[in-house]
Amino acid sequence: MHVSQLWAVDVYGQVYSLSTVGQQWEKCSNAHMEFKRVTASQQCCWGIAFDNSIYLNVHASELPIRYQEETYENQRWNPVDGFSDHLLPSDRWQWSDVTGLQHQPLNGFQLPSHSWDWEDDWYVDENFEGEPTEKEGWTYAMDFPATYTKDKKWNSCVRRRRWLRHRRYKAMDTWAKIPSQQTPFPDPFSDLSCGGWEISEEPRGQLSLWAVSLQGKVWFRDGVCHHNPEGSSWEEVPLPGEVVQISCGPGDLVWAVLWDGQLIVRQGISRDCPKGTSWVVVESPSPEVGAAHVAVGASVAWAVTKNNKVWFRRGVNSHNPCGSGWISMVGEMIMINVGLNDQVWAISCEDRTVCFRQGVTSSELSGKTWKAISVPRDGERSHSSASANSAQSAGCFFSGEVQDASGVTDVDSDTERGSAEGAFGHVTSTAPDPLGDATCNLSIEAPTPRIPKVTSDSFISELVSDRESGKASRAVGSAIVQEEEEEEAAIPGEVQVPPLSLNQSSGAPDPQWSNVDLEETQIQHGQSAADSSSLSSVATYTFAMEDGADERPLWAWVSGGGCSVDSHSPLSWFNCSGTTSSLLQSVQSMSLSMTQSQMAAWRKQIFEQLSERSKRELDNFRHYKQAVEQSVWVKKGAIQWWRDWKPHKWVDVHLALEQFSGAEGYKDGILFIYYNYYDEKKYLHAFINEVTILVPVLNKSKHTFALYTPERTKQRWPIRLAAATELEMHDWLALLSVSCCDSRGVHGPPSKQAIWSTTCKGDVFVSEPSPALEANPYPTPSDQMFWRQVGGHLRLVECNSLGVVWGLGYDHSAWVYTGGYGGGFFQGLASSTDNIYTQTDVKSVYIYENQRWNPVSGYTNRGLPTDRYMWSDVSGLHECTKTGTKPPSPQWTWVSDWSVDYSVSGGTDREGWQYAADFPA
Repeated sequence: MHVSQLWAVDVYGQVYSLSTVGQQWEKCSNAHMEFKRVTASQQCCWGIAFDNSIYLNVHASELPIRYQEETYENQRWNPVDGFSDHLLPSDRWQWSDVTGLQHQPLNGFQLPSHSWDWEDDWYVDENFEGEPTEKEGWTYAMDFPATYTKDKKWNSCVRRRRWLRHRRYKAMDTWAKIPSQQTPFPDPFSDLSCGGWEISEEPRGQLSLWAVSLQGKVWFRDGVCHHNPEGSSWEEVPLPGEVVQISCGPGDLVWAVLWDGQLIVRQGISRDCPKGTSWVVVESPSPEVGAAHVAVGASVAWAVTKNNKVWFRRGVNSHNPCGSGWISMVGEMIMINVGLNDQVWAISCEDRTVCFRQGVTSSELSGKTWKAISVPRDGERSHSSASANSAQSAGCFFSGEVQDASGVTDVDSDTERGSAEGAFGHVTSTAPDPLGDATCNLSIEAPTPRIPKVTSDSFISELVSDRESGKASRAVGSAIVQEEEEEEAAIPGEVQVPPLSLNQSSGAPDPQWSNVDLEETQIQHGQSAADSSSLSSVATYTFAMEDGADERPLWAWVSGGGCSVDSHSPLSWFNCSGTTSSLLQSVQSMSLSMTQSQMAAWRKQIFEQLSERSKRELDNFRHYKQAVEQSVWVKKGAIQWWRDWKPHKWVDVHLALEQFSGAEGYKDGILFIYYNYYDEKKYLHAFINEVTILVPVLNKSKHTFALYTPERTKQRWPIRLAAATELEMHDWLALLSVSCCDSRGVHGPPSKQAIWSTTCKGDVFVSEPSPALEANPYPTPSDQMFWRQVGGHLRLVECNSLGVVWGLGYDHSAWVYTGGYGGGFFQGLASSTDNIYTQTDVKSVYIYENQRWNPVSGYTNRGLPTDRYMWSDVSGLHECTKTGTKPPSPQWTWVSDWSVDYSVSGGTDREGWQYAADFPA
């Protein structure tokens, strides 16, 4: 698991961070500073201090933050002085940027802030397009602006050279103040939120930083990226009202809270416009109360109203940033924050603890339960261990407050009593099975009204419901440790401790169905828990807890924007080691007093009662037919799509693959492409079972692939898509290929009758013939054959009906097929684990140098305006220079330098030249 940080601020303004692999809050550097709020990403953390200044804490990494400043020195030739800085009035500045429009003298460059240092002095760049220039670094052209070359020609009237200087960001892992001259307005900030790193990958590390001032204005920080972490300037964003708080997700979701309790959502956020275009008002979840806080993620929105109630917004995504409706959740919080993977953190209203939302997955974004983070702060004594020590000295069975970090649980009681297997495993221990009944008589006067209780599972209470009501019931199985606050005073009396069967290996499996925690569900669960506790309960009491109560941290703010966890991440934030260990040790010592006969009788009784219950609940319904189960999952992402009609260009779209499966394992899907056409939202779709082939396409500037169907093959009009990175392209190719294979029932290695083919790029494809392929009189057309890719790179492939497949690489090496499948970009179950080997291939790349003869200088690279490029491909239509020719993909690397080819058809002279009367001939 990637190590990341959770950030929080206590009520005293101290900033702490908690690592995903740590077990205590670490105080940040600059401990003398006090902060109001922080907002974090994986690269940095922003904060508002008590002096109303904004500070930035950039996380240290192995790659330093360096920025290259550049400026150009321009000169013009005249007959008297030659090349000099005496330029024409219409010329560019003597010192300018690359366009010549901005005046940039060497002494005009200043460090953005005290967080930067110059690494070196100004020096001349003596490289031009990867090739060395003259000693002074000049490049020449006929005029401004024009195409510059490193060679001085007879008509070169102007020249320029580039000066470089580097600066390094030095304020790593410390709070650096954003210079005041960059915030010229007197209105201080009251809230800020960063996000937007998933909108675009260029420039690297780009962030969207939104801030709210005390006057209710919203500001956007422009130019925040990896090489400029502080950003460049603030821009005010128009508003429909005064804002009190704002939240920005990692994508294009931005929500804000108005002073009157309403919510507004920013629309029009895209790669080209990260600030968005307009606001849309969304009603508060409770209009009579109004919203006080909002938090958004990639596809979720949470809100806290002024009465501290928590609400979840349904249907929020990039296509519908406003969502569809509110759901009331359990718990009372003062603030809430959404981090990576839409995980949720909050600060409870009752005791100011940081709570983590458990059970948040892509299919259940609302999660299941709140769980308090119970780890000590840096240098602080663990409160739980102190409680355990004091309890052991008192010689009691349960000591201190037996707390479960789950706090408020949202699982319905019906889910708990769903099966016998799901009832065990809430508390585990290495203690052996009980050997008999054990009774502990405690005569205690309990003046405190706080009585934590241990309540058993609901179906366990049902098993022992026939016990005598005057005695404490025996709890079978393990118990759920749950802390409750009772308003009535504790009644001293005799308490019978039930025998507990605690097993290290027992664990409660995840329920197949889980419900969203509505308030009504929690009320019902609270009633059922109260009923069961009356049947089987163990009372625990508080001993001298008031002395250390002040040591518990009180938190004011939390930010998980840089904390990368998911539902399967192993976190050690919820361990109450002192209390739990003393409980388990006491249970272990008590259970040793049972005999083997008592244990056997007890187990037999449990088995009989469980069997009777299973028969009562299951056998009476076996004649019902099995319900048809159909599951649907959706994969979404941002991608570019080539629009084949005017204007022909690449368009930013949203891609969604919806795949569904039937009762008999049948799978199919639909691919949707959502795009905007003259501010109107439209979409294309392609049925997965109609896709015939997915092909990677060579493109010098983009990672593209094409999707063909029979109809699009006839029209020569495939769906062309471009991903931001090659890894993302491979992920989509693998996912779509697997979906196509699932819809057609094609799995495993190719059959012996398979048809093999290669593309001009060298990719290998295979197709399974159907019985109708050669059927008379209507054979299956070739454009309806389905082709799936197999890892490898070959120029030629041959096969026979016995399954023997051989291929030839571009380096004329022979390769034999080993019987595996997948490989290449396929991972996991889409690829076989054996018979997969690394294949290497060598391909020669040819470019041509062209020259024309003239009477003055003979053969030179100065051609006629109508001539081909002086460096081109064999056709002469495309320019191919030695520095501009790149490998077709990252899988290719150069194994040799450029050399002259003397084996050209027709022969060459000693220097490799061939001659003709003109181009082409």
